[in-house]
Amino acid sequence: MTCMDEDHSPLNDLLACARFPRASTYGPAWIRAGVSGGAHPLWLTEWLCESLSLRPGMRVLDLGCGRALSSIFLHREYGVQVWAVDAWFNRDENLRRIQDARATEGVFPLHADARSLPFAQGFFDAIVSIDSFPYYGTDDFFLGSLARYLQPGGLLGIAGAGLAREIDGNVPGHLHGWWTPDLHCLHSPPWWRSHWQRTGLVDVTVADTMPDGTQRWVDWQRAVAPDNSVEIDAVGADAGDYLAYVRVIATRTSVAADEPVTSVATTYVRQPLLRGETTDDPVS
Repeated sequence: MTCMDEDHSPLNDLLACARFPRASTYGPAWIRAGVSGGAHPLWLTEWLCESLSLRPGMRVLDLGCGRALSSIFLHREYGVQVWAVDAWFNRDENLRRIQDARATEGVFPLHADARSLPFAQGFFDAIVSIDSFPYYGTDDFFLGSLARYLQPGGLLGIAGAGLAREIDGNVPGHLHGWWTPDLHCLHSPPWWRSHWQRTGLVDVTVADTMPDGTQRWVDWQRAVAPDNSVEIDAVGADAGDYLAYVRVIATRTSVAADEPVTSVATTYVRQPLLRGETTDDPVS
């Protein structure tokens, strides 16, 4: 089979979506070789950037970048400098991918936990997270720790799997076969808007779902994991009733974020353990 035949195979055609013209110029084999999650990272990044005002030269944190496909895409398509940070995937492999993409001058891979980032306060012009944020961002304290790295007026944007509306009560029957306890981290645009806005640290400007997002979800699974019938059937049966691709964008305000507590200074003072004892009593 020739390379041309491979590019025009039915599975590869699923990755060529007119809705995402930038993403569709990237090779199907390159995309598959960098799979790190349950969504097409380039589709989600392109969708996010339609409403995210990135400018060439901006410093961007790609948080939870996986295998750095989104980071490379951001640099190549929008001319930004990207710090590609992930706690799970190997930064050395990511560097090889970045080198092969001729993007070393603008994409810098790091291994770090989202809750312990090695950056100076106000270092970034923008922070993005592609199909990763729910793993850590639902914590009530997390936005406060992350916002410190954004300068006032900086941009925060996330895109990934979520809910069109919150699930109240039991998980719907058509999702039972696929749903696992960890999926309770998925939330709807109104939930994320409230979760962020109430902190005062950001002003939310966009909170929506992708039109035909569940079709794109199914297309991705069919292209990279066609045997994953449990997820494909569940998402197809849902047809956008609950499941969705979610996008949230906000601008950093001037409200100061609390400094994280990393240690508490204490001094030990010996005191009687029991009533009637004194500090002069010997310690056995």
